[in-house]
Amino acid sequence: MCGIAGIYSAQRIEERDERALQDMLQTIVHRGPDSQKVLVERDHGLAMGHTRLIINDFKTGEQPLRSRDGRFLLTVNGEFYDFKRHRALAMADGHRYLTKSDSEIALSLFAQYGLEFTKYLRGEFAFCLYDKQERELYLIRDRFGIRPLFYHCNGKKLVYGSEAKAVIAHPDVPRRLRPEAVLHQLMQTMAPGMSAFDEVQPLEPGRILRVREENGRLVTKEISYWDFDFPTMEERAPMSEETAIESVRENLIRAIILRLQADVPVGCYLSGGIDSCCILGLATGAMQSPVKAFTISFDHDSYDESAIALEMARSMNADHEMIHLKADDLYGENYVKTVLHSERSFYNTLGVAKNLMSKRVWECGYRTVITGEGSDELFGGYPAFKRDMFKHGLDHLPPAERADLERQLHESNKLFKGAILSDNEVEHPAFNSLCGFTPSWIQPWIRTLAVARPLLSRELQETLKDYDPIEAIANKIDGKMLDGRHPLDKAQYTWSKTQLEGQILNWGGDRVDMANSMESRPAFLDHHLAEAATRIPPEYRIKGNIEKYVLREAVRGVLPEVLYKREKFAFMAPPAHTDEKKKARLEELLQEYASPEKVSQAGLFDAGQVQQFLKDYRSDPDPVSLTRKDTIVNHLLCLQILHRHFVDQQPG
Repeated sequence: MCGIAGIYSAQRIEERDERALQDMLQTIVHRGPDSQKVLVERDHGLAMGHTRLIINDFKTGEQPLRSRDGRFLLTVNGEFYDFKRHRALAMADGHRYLTKSDSEIALSLFAQYGLEFTKYLRGEFAFCLYDKQERELYLIRDRFGIRPLFYHCNGKKLVYGSEAKAVIAHPDVPRRLRPEAVLHQLMQTMAPGMSAFDEVQPLEPGRILRVREENGRLVTKEISYWDFDFPTMEERAPMSEETAIESVRENLIRAIILRLQADVPVGCYLSGGIDSCCILGLATGAMQSPVKAFTISFDHDSYDESAIALEMARSMNADHEMIHLKADDLYGENYVKTVLHSERSFYNTLGVAKNLMSKRVWECGYRTVITGEGSDELFGGYPAFKRDMFKHGLDHLPPAERADLERQLHESNKLFKGAILSDNEVEHPAFNSLCGFTPSWIQPWIRTLAVARPLLSRELQETLKDYDPIEAIANKIDGKMLDGRHPLDKAQYTWSKTQLEGQILNWGGDRVDMANSMESRPAFLDHHLAEAATRIPPEYRIKGNIEKYVLREAVRGVLPEVLYKREKFAFMAPPAHTDEKKKARLEELLQEYASPEKVSQAGLFDAGQVQQFLKDYRSDPDPVSLTRKDTIVNHLLCLQILHRHFVDQQPG
């Protein structure tokens, strides 16, 4: 795991660019503390940089890499699994590798297959490949966006990096927050292809950005090489329950085995959920020895899953590390650092907790862990998916039976109403047109928008007066991927194109793990497993009132009975309003970053509206309203922090 940064110019690389690249690499040195290296091809207008975290090949894996004939140049952030098989096949045909790194297979595969080589790349990655003969540069990101990659292009110069902070470190890139992104973050959901920063955008998952120089200017083209593609209702082939279960089991075991391969020890994250527990169980079976497991414990019983995690760890004889977190841990400096690494706002301090967990992983001598992200996306695990299944995907059931299922859903998710389930249903015409209904996952944030928009400064309100963020999100989703699909497929797809990449794999994944130079490997997001999951009939993903039914059955043998029967529990840190100490620590941050003076200085929000909102928040007794307001407080605070550290503090 590493960090990459670089510059591609329509003219020769200048000394100014070389100095800028060194500054860019320094902003992401946490992604690769073991070594930093730069390659400059002035006549090609190219400067490539790499910061390395050694997971494989301690001796010969330094990057940038060159092909044996010198034609191709490469820097990689990520892991290519199954690389030993590809190396063996290539060497049988006479190819000789220069290193033992997994990254080098991208060079031989590209030389053999051109852009079709992506179908052979299995893993999580974001990388830059340059073809000196064709004078073309390619930025390529993995299928789900597990690894980040951002770029700025002004027609004459492309600046790219693993994190947005690396891109804005170049003096030619503006350092300002994007107005639309301020509103999107305040109401929770970014549009695909949007970053927090103006003129800096993420390469979207499953995409290739091709860049070439033509007549003194850079010409870019985005190419989609993969998507989370559910079959249409007509295309869906009959499948027995036994076949579905076996398919999930086989593909998951294979994904885990591949992710256990490294030249350093591999551990596991362990919550009290099915996803991480089954990974620990299957990894233990594959290793045939105890696995190191790391668990977060919160100081609030309603949000703490550590008892179930402890039971699972004991059943697997795991070497178990418990990280106990309290108010002092979740706020203050740790909160600010998490915002700066995430480069976007978050609605809950779970990201802070995961940042602290990855720090503990590093302190224990581990550089990589297998994690459970992606399971809910593949197998319909979220309460919002169940609601859509009950309302739109069970037409064969009597209305009374569907209503009873939905009532049970709301009863079991009272704690999170207002954040992950809307208390009252709301629709939006753009999503109704796209999906035939408004997915339940976005409904809480549509309702949040009505509270969030008035908080904006008058200038931003004027700028965004005709801007509809919900419509913008819907417009960025490919309707062809929804046509003819089951309602559950539509809910899972739209969530995965927005919330998965934008937050779960961001402040819940790579960004807080790599903040501490620690690589996370989400086994469920193996694309072979994902493709198998799309073929699982909806009624096996959610069967009756049981979410992730097919996964539960596939891993039943390694789960404690209490977990096998347990309904999905949203993994969240206790919000500030649940504890007087957390309230006090939150107030300290608000005073530091969101006082009337600081709000006015930043110019993002109206100071009077913010103070009135905070007054209402502090006195609100309604748990649903309070949960919704708590998310807005976090987003507002995060945006103020981003502005202070990335915009106000301009480089000298």
